[in-house]
Parts: sequence; structure tokens; C-alpha cells
Amino acid sequence: MASLIEAAAAAVKTAPVQLLELRLAMALGGKAVCSLTGDVASLQSAVGAGREVLSRAGMLVHAVVIPRPHPELYREIV
Repeated sequence: MASLIEAAAAAVKTAPVQLLELRLAMALGGKAVCSLTGDVASLQSAVGAGREVLSRAGMLVHAVVIPRPHPELYREIV
């Protein structure tokens, strides 16, 4: 979780995106996930910055930008 907080901080400092949540995923071996929102270009830049932080720490499992998530997915997060 500490590495994810560091990555999320790098992401929001890199581009105009909004941090929606940080979550410690239960039953996934201690993995943590983060959700951001913003325009696609900003998100790609922000996720790239977060990916770099997590890669350096050896903690990156997967990072993805979903350009148009289904409204039900967004509603569940906020």
C-alpha cells in the first residue's frame, strides 16, 4: 500500500487527474489498486508516472487506462 500511495502521488502531480480511491484488495495477496479519472491523455501521462514509481520498487503488477468505462463501474467507485 505504501508503494501505491507513492505512485498515486506521482500520478496526480504529473497531470490534471483526480484520484478516486486507493484500495487494499482483500484476498489478492496484499495487492492494492488505485482509481483515477480525467481525460485520456492526462491519464496516460499520470499512469505512466505511477507505473515508473511502482516498477522501480518492484511492485508493479498491471496498469491500464480504460478510455470509456461503463457507467456502472464508475458509479460503484464513487
